[in-house]
Amino acid sequence: MSDKLTKKDIGYRVTELRKRKGLSQDDLAKKVHISRSSLTQIELGNRGVDVLELHKLSLQLGFSLDEFLSPDFDLNPDFVEEENAFLEKNERISVPKLQVEKFINVLLYLLERCAGKPNVGETVLYKLLYFSDFNYYELYEEHLTGAQYRKLPFGPVPQKLDNLIQQMIEKKQLQRVKTVYRGFPQTRYLPLVKADLKVLKASEAEVVDRVIEQMSDWSASAISEYSHKDIPWLASKDGDIINYELAFYREAPFSVRNYGEEAEAP
Repeated sequence: MSDKLTKKDIGYRVTELRKRKGLSQDDLAKKVHISRSSLTQIELGNRGVDVLELHKLSLQLGFSLDEFLSPDFDLNPDFVEEENAFLEKNERISVPKLQVEKFINVLLYLLERCAGKPNVGETVLYKLLYFSDFNYYELYEEHLTGAQYRKLPFGPVPQKLDNLIQQMIEKKQLQRVKTVYRGFPQTRYLPLVKADLKVLKASEAEVVDRVIEQMSDWSASAISEYSHKDIPWLASKDGDIINYELAFYREAPFSVRNYGEEAEAP
């Protein structure tokens, strides 16, 4: 198979055939018993397809393997415009809902682990929250806190955080400190209570821990520049809310999921 077609070729053909059938990625992924994110990676040409998967795709998309693997396979892309309109209505859209208690405890946990580090001001904290949320969604296709992030010049910024932090300050859960770090003004937050770790699943705490280990020693400029290279931020328009689904389009070093060796869903 690889002698005739590249992964990009296969991904393109699968995409066009799926569109011809009027199927969303979520629909097709369920029919062939793989995750939607794996199908995204196949269509992008980032993940290979084994013979069994290709057979399942052929049954759902209505092609013969011999024809599909032929260099002159005819896709008949006459219906693309009509199908794209259909898909705009039917592709799964991530609509996160903020889980306030979860968000508060993730914030407190981050601050417990990082508040002693002089580099962790508001900017670094926002990025640690962003990568925790988006890494978890890429891995498990579920929201961690459900916070929404807006694309702003210094990177993704969680929405509705100001009001939440003010409430936490009034409840004596947080203390806001204005200071100077390396010659620049800095806003820091100190936790006054401990995070309730019973609110977090083991998988959630593990993802947050990995983000802390990787990025909590970075400067505000370094972590901002890094976030600017992440596909969800790059693919969003200035000022727009960043769609969690864009996490499935990540490539190294940002992707936290091994799509190539991912097992089939039961």
